[in-house]
Amino acid sequence: MNVLVTLVVAALLTIGVFFVYSACYFSQDQAIRELYKKQIAWVVIGLGCYVGLAVFDYRSLRRSAWWLYGAGLLLLAMVLVPGVGTKIYGARRWLMMFGIGLQPSEIAKVATVLVLARRLSRPGVNLGHCKPLLAALAVAVAPMALILKQPDLGTAMVFVPIVLGMIFVAGVPLKPLVVMGVVGLVAVAVVLGALFLPEKLGMDEEAHDQFMSRLGISPYQKERLEVSLRSDVDPLGAGWNKRQSEIAVGSGGAWGKGFLAGTQNILGFLPHSVARTDFIYSVIAEETGFFGSAVVVALFGVLITFGVLVALMSHDKFGRLVCMGLVMMMFSHVFVNIAMTVGILPITGLPLPLLSYGGTFMVVMMSALGILQSVYIRSRHVNVVFEQVALWRTG
Repeated sequence: MNVLVTLVVAALLTIGVFFVYSACYFSQDQAIRELYKKQIAWVVIGLGCYVGLAVFDYRSLRRSAWWLYGAGLLLLAMVLVPGVGTKIYGARRWLMMFGIGLQPSEIAKVATVLVLARRLSRPGVNLGHCKPLLAALAVAVAPMALILKQPDLGTAMVFVPIVLGMIFVAGVPLKPLVVMGVVGLVAVAVVLGALFLPEKLGMDEEAHDQFMSRLGISPYQKERLEVSLRSDVDPLGAGWNKRQSEIAVGSGGAWGKGFLAGTQNILGFLPHSVARTDFIYSVIAEETGFFGSAVVVALFGVLITFGVLVALMSHDKFGRLVCMGLVMMMFSHVFVNIAMTVGILPITGLPLPLLSYGGTFMVVMMSALGILQSVYIRSRHVNVVFEQVALWRTG
């Protein structure tokens, strides 16, 4: 097991517990103030998964990939059933089991990575042909469609970089990748045009919402996109969290205001309901400043670099693809979360790995890191064997 990476993981987990405590400490609700204790419990469970999967041979996951994927789809379908899935803040994303909220979309991401790695690493598969490539894409489309139904556009979009990263590493020719890139740019242009042109053409708000709904964008998502692109949209309503997050990050200065001294958090301008989850980076930036938040980014940089290096080190294609899929998943969460807290991207509700409060996400991310360690351990052993053989042959 890579000791440096384990120390980095431990550092991020420790930072997460402290700042979840800070984000909840000034709440008037006693249950919220004690959420850091639950976070500690999730950290312990996550560490167990991390160590367990590091010891476990990742190659065995190839056999169970489809079973995990099927279970993930089943749980995603159950979420959408009224009376089974739990609706919070207008979205049906959770299953309540024994009083604990389970978010199946997090499980589905890792299961999709495993199935894609299995399909793309099959001997003799020709990714230059449309059929195997479309079959691989269909694997990702199924959970994406169910997640969009919740609705959870942010989580659904995480599948896009995962798939693109994996098919690139799998050796898909450049032409299909360029075509997919062009299609993506056209889709973005259509959404942006649909967002602003109807207003310019005199379309009323209700008709505009109906038009956007035909494109698969709910009024809530439309509002978030408008807020991210125009700072003057509803600053006391939909734009409140974004504006307060930017103030929190900017007001931290170089060294921050000090632990438990972030005024945006203390005074509730950054709501306690989101400060511990989607906006934990804002709390960190306000209290530790630019240098503290830069350290957090650097720690994530170590984890992502480790994942890429392990993918390069892996001597089997399945391990290489699993590593790349998990790295892209982590990178997407880190990049999007930090970008949205500083106002660069729309507020999507993506949590920050190892730092944001949450049980399912914590356990899934720690499991993903455990799988990376498993690939590292076995690839390292292979390298050691090759080195010994080379030494023996040279006398």
